[in-house]
Amino acid sequence: MGFDPRDYMLVKAPHPATLEDVELLKQCTVGFGRDSGPGGQHRNRRSTAARLTHEPTGLHGSASERRSQAENRRMALKRLRLTLALRARTKGRFRGVTALWETRRQGKQMSINPKHRDFPAILSEALDCINCHRWDVAKSAGALGISMSQLTKLLRHHPAALEQVNQYRQDLGLPRLRR
Repeated sequence: MGFDPRDYMLVKAPHPATLEDVELLKQCTVGFGRDSGPGGQHRNRRSTAARLTHEPTGLHGSASERRSQAENRRMALKRLRLTLALRARTKGRFRGVTALWETRRQGKQMSINPKHRDFPAILSEALDCINCHRWDVAKSAGALGISMSQLTKLLRHHPAALEQVNQYRQDLGLPRLRR
């Protein structure tokens, strides 16, 4: 059975995707093992695959494509942040934008590359706001201080996030956002 884009869990503020690496890792179980990946004749001789499990939510991120355990752990942490951004919502009302959001916003525009380290934190903030505004993207964009097209563009950077928003909008009888 696959992942339903409408499945998410509530977490206490601050959102775990916004935490510094050290703080997030304190909430995780870190495991290393053997997995498929590069290595040639040395494959399966070293435990370089990394799996991080966020204990409060049970969500995880893993990586095994690098030869280095440290590189795989870094990639697993990035994947965990994206999973948390998508699957965890902060409890309570939207209380306004964070300092991080303000540093990334330029007028009514939001400029961030999906490969940037801050992307999961920005995405989680946008999804929390959209959730609090009952999936009304126009109202959420106003609360976030950006245009609706910029908010939609941010969601398009992570197709699973756009799909999640569209599923909820469809359930409420609202039109789907274009890809």
